[in-house]
Amino acid sequence: MATVVLLSARLGAVLPAAAVPALRSATAVLATAELADPAAWGAGPLVGDPPAGAVVLTTDAAHPVVAAAEVVIATPEPAGAALLDAVAVMDRLRSPGGCPWDAEQTHASLLQYLVEEAYELYEAVEDGDRPAMREELGDVLLQVLFHARVAAEDATDPFDVDAVAGDLVAKLVGRHPHVFAGSETVDTAERQQHRWEELKRAEKQRESSVDGVPLGQPAVALAAKLTSRTARAGFPADLLPTGPGVGEELFALAARAKLAGVDPEAELRAAARRFAEHVRRAQRAAAASGADAHALDGDAWRAAWDAVEADGDGAGRAQASSALPQ
Repeated sequence: MATVVLLSARLGAVLPAAAVPALRSATAVLATAELADPAAWGAGPLVGDPPAGAVVLTTDAAHPVVAAAEVVIATPEPAGAALLDAVAVMDRLRSPGGCPWDAEQTHASLLQYLVEEAYELYEAVEDGDRPAMREELGDVLLQVLFHARVAAEDATDPFDVDAVAGDLVAKLVGRHPHVFAGSETVDTAERQQHRWEELKRAEKQRESSVDGVPLGQPAVALAAKLTSRTARAGFPADLLPTGPGVGEELFALAARAKLAGVDPEAELRAAARRFAEHVRRAQRAAAASGADAHALDGDAWRAAWDAVEADGDGAGRAQASSALPQ
C-alpha cells in the first residue's frame, strides 16, 4: 500500500514534516496530475496504481489514490489560510480577463460600498444575527482586499495587501508592549485604552487631543468621540459646546451621554429602529382595518399608533433604553 502526502494548494511548495521519514524510505515518489511542476519535487507521474512502498504527492483530497492509501499525511494549514483564496479571487476579478465592473473601480468609487457594508455589519451585530454577521464580515473584508488590489496598481505609490497586513501587525505589536515585549504591565482594559492613545500620539506626533478623529463619521458619534478624547486630556466639561442652537443642543446631549458611559450613537440608532418598526406596525394595523396606510390623517395615525401600543409590542412614545443624569 502507498502513502499519500496531501499537499496544500494554498501554501505551494510546503512539505509537512511528518512526510520526511516516509519520503526517505519510499520505493518511489510519484505525483498526481493536479500537482504543479512534479519534477521540482523529484517526483514522477502517477500512472495506474502506485507500487507498494511508494509515496504519492497530490493536492487533490478527492483523488481515488487518497481513499485507497494506507496512510495519508496532510499539510497543516495555519488559521487564516483561506484568506489566500480570497486574495487570489480578488486578483482574478481585477486582472485582464476578469470582471469588467471590478476592473473599472477606484478608491473613490468604492467608498459608498465601504460605508454600506460597515453599516450592514453594524446592524447584524445589533440584531444578534450570527449568519448575517458572518456574511457581512466577509463583505467588509472584500472592501479591504479590493482597495489593496487597486492600490497595488498605482503608478507612483503602490502598496499591496501584504503591506497592509504588515503595517497592521507592526501597529498591534508596537501598541501592546505589555504583551509582546514584556516591558510594562497593563492590568485593566481602561489602562490599555489610555496606553494605546499615548503610544498612538507619540507615534503619529500629534499636537492636539483631537488630531486623528475622523470628521466624516456620523455627527452624534463624532460629538461623542471628541468629548471622550478631550475628557481624557483633562478638558473641563463646562467648556464643551452649549447654546440655543440645534447643533449645540445635540452636541451637549451627546456629550452628556458619553460622559455618563452611554454610547449616544447606539442609543439614537436603537430609538430610530424602534420608531421605524412602530410605524410599520401602525400602518399594517391601519391597513388591516381597511384604511389606506399611505393616506392616514392625524386621527387615524393616532388610533393605529395607540392600537400597536396596546398590544405591548410597540416602541412607545416615552420608551427609552438609557436615562441620563440631569
